[in-house]
Amino acid sequence: MDQFKRCKAAIHDEYKSLEAKLDISLTDTTASKLVLSASDSRNLVFTLLGIHNGVYRMSPDIADLVETSNNLARVVLDNGSLQIACLTRSSVDSSKTDLASSISGVMKLAGMNVVLSGDYPGWQPNTDSAILEIAKAKYETLFNHTPRVVACHAGLECGILGERYPGLDMVSFGPNIRGAHSPDEHVEIPSVQKFWKYLIEILKDIPKI
Repeated sequence: MDQFKRCKAAIHDEYKSLEAKLDISLTDTTASKLVLSASDSRNLVFTLLGIHNGVYRMSPDIADLVETSNNLARVVLDNGSLQIACLTRSSVDSSKTDLASSISGVMKLAGMNVVLSGDYPGWQPNTDSAILEIAKAKYETLFNHTPRVVACHAGLECGILGERYPGLDMVSFGPNIRGAHSPDEHVEIPSVQKFWKYLIEILKDIPKI
């Protein structure tokens, strides 16, 4: 118990500015017949420590943009079966493959079976995009101020479209969404009309590219 308290205090101190309400508890329970052996417990902990979690590489072209990362998302132990799920993403496919291979290597050294699935291609930002320049100009004309153009570290359908149609010039934009990918996701209705007008104006100049 003393060791647990020391560990809890150290974790709270490390993450106090990020997770002010972080709570770690230790609860007594009835003895279970299904438990990991001491050696298996050590191997699991060492494996999890060896799996890269978080930012792997920053973009060399755009300041403060994450290029490649891994999220160690789930660790599930059920009826003698262990599953570790990771989400690896990147705007550069070769970098994603490199990280996935590294993670796979750690797991295989621990004697685990590795399955790679759910892959989708990245979408590299194109700062010389012709459609981007048209989109910026149309935004300024319609709304009387300069748009904020950003690249984000997320999975977008544009990566899939770009793979199917190499060389396709693309931008991604839409109405204001709050709480994306959560039960509270919702759209700001007034922004839908703004988005529609903007789309129509951009489409008018597509043949000029």
